[in-house]
Amino acid sequence: MFRGVNNLNLDAKGRMAVPTRYRERIRDLSAGQMVVTIDTDERCLLLYPLPVWEEIERKLDALPSFNRQARRVQRLLIGHATECEMDGQGRLLLPPPLREFAVMDKKVVLIGQGKKFELWDEQSWSERRNSWLDEDDGDDMALPADLESLSL
Repeated sequence: MFRGVNNLNLDAKGRMAVPTRYRERIRDLSAGQMVVTIDTDERCLLLYPLPVWEEIERKLDALPSFNRQARRVQRLLIGHATECEMDGQGRLLLPPPLREFAVMDKKVVLIGQGKKFELWDEQSWSERRNSWLDEDDGDDMALPADLESLSL
């Protein structure tokens, strides 16, 4: 499980150092092989260990090709999916087109999301996090039924 918020820097080549606490888990899960793609709802990137991504890719590939929304998701997620390997220093090179999509410059935020990470531009993350925290608890923000019994 990946969890936590980590403020990181991209170097001039677009490399990011994976926090030490995640490196061994990534090596165990995928021998350092990761897949990065875009998020279809936000201007951030999704970062998966290769075996986790392959499971998602199989599910995406099985979607009906005549469904417009399914094709949209396939084009965006699979089309942008790029393999990257953690180097000996624990760094990942993020491809320029994906960095451009997520409007990433130097400061980024890596957020553990269980089986994957989200990677955000630091300013974009701060703005979105604040907007989510400020959102009204109207009917459109109601919890799904299976989360209503969750006690935090």
